[in-house]
Amino acid sequence: QAQLVESGGGLVQAGGSLRLSCAGSGRTFNNRAMGWFRQAPGKGREFVAFITWSGGGTTYADSVKGRFTISRDNANNTLYLQMNSLKPEDTAVYYCASTRSIIGIFAPTRYDYWGQGTQVTVSS
Repeated sequence: QAQLVESGGGLVQAGGSLRLSCAGSGRTFNNRAMGWFRQAPGKGREFVAFITWSGGGTTYADSVKGRFTISRDNANNTLYLQMNSLKPEDTAVYYCASTRSIIGIFAPTRYDYWGQGTQVTVSS
């Protein structure tokens, strides 16, 4: 079954760090660009970061630039999001997603496979 599975979420104090992982299958990961999105209660799904299949191209939302780093291990079908200097406003459910597109990548509609999400809570 085609799927993406996130892990690594949890509760952390402001200023702390977390590393999210997203495990994919060949169908959902190979030759695909990947993205991280997040959704806070009562809000829409928000773009966080994007990485090309090769890993040579990355893009970040302004709100996380300089604090978050997206990376991938294609040999093991795994995507990562290293989150440092976390703030209470980073609290959300974080989702990984994959796409064959390299344009319009800020829009959730461009992605066709999604994980179930992992909760990140940052306390002040």
